[in-house]
Amino acid sequence: MSNFAFLQPEWAMLVESASKAEGAAHSDARTACFYARRTLELAVAWMYAHDKTLRAPYQDNLSAFIHEPCFKQTVGDALFTKARLIKDLGNMAVHSTKKMLPTDALNATRELFHFCYWLARTYGRKARPDPGLRFDINLVPKPATAAPAIPPQTSEQLQKLETELQARDAHLSQLQADKAALSEELQK
Repeated sequence: MSNFAFLQPEWAMLVESASKAEGAAHSDARTACFYARRTLELAVAWMYAHDKTLRAPYQDNLSAFIHEPCFKQTVGDALFTKARLIKDLGNMAVHSTKKMLPTDALNATRELFHFCYWLARTYGRKARPDPGLRFDINLVPKPATAAPAIPPQTSEQLQKLETELQARDAHLSQLQADKAALSEELQK
């Protein structure tokens, strides 16, 4: 069971990266913070694509998106602070050589849960999570002691992964835009 299981019915695009953040929280704090930020980025991009009250910011990056006044007004101060923490920890994981602590990973994962919970409760159409759902630290997987340890990822490896994921996201966005244009053309 995962803290993010509630995302599966309607938010499958967030499940993979949220689960990776949660799964690495105890064993690889750097990777967990990276995936928490990645999940936040996907969620915020979804919001800007689907919520017409959100105006695109001056730059196309996560920091600009979450600092846009209309975003802050939509999510409120508490969620804005959570989003900023996730972003900052994720940036530190990728761009800093500072040791990432397990508490950083657990904080990023917990705050990501809160953000995703709000997203699913606010924008969900089919399956909204239970109002009483809470983050459960006991659901965060503990590292297996008998299994061979996977070495933690370095910031260089995460930078490379971030570049690859951004390229994949850009390609996917282009395919979606092409599909939308084709659908519009077929309707005409």
